[in-house]
Amino acid sequence: QLQASGGGLVQPGGSLRLSCAASVSISSINIMGWYRQAPGKQRELVAGVATGGSPNYADSVKGRFTISRDNAKNTVSLQMNRLKPEDTAVYYCNIKDYTQKGWAVYWGQGTLVTVSS
Repeated sequence: QLQASGGGLVQPGGSLRLSCAASVSISSINIMGWYRQAPGKQRELVAGVATGGSPNYADSVKGRFTISRDNAKNTVSLQMNRLKPEDTAVYYCNIKDYTQKGWAVYWGQGTLVTVSS
């Protein structure tokens, strides 16, 4: 239902752009975001943005990552600059969609980002 792309191997200091497209219908009230899970660690929120809201970021990525969304296309992207080895993780896109039955939560399949020289 969510298809993520853009992961790969990059050297420290480099950049990557992750993209995620929803193949399901999304309401006009939703929260789009990116999470990541490093080996041996819990999944954590990297960045999120609600419809009509301002983005919020994990402290560890502030000033380096930028989340953006396209409401017309139901896509969310994550521009990652000045990458560090500690950014290595599997990144998951996430959409929380507000419906008449409550919140529906969708996850992408995960895309691996490896930052290494």
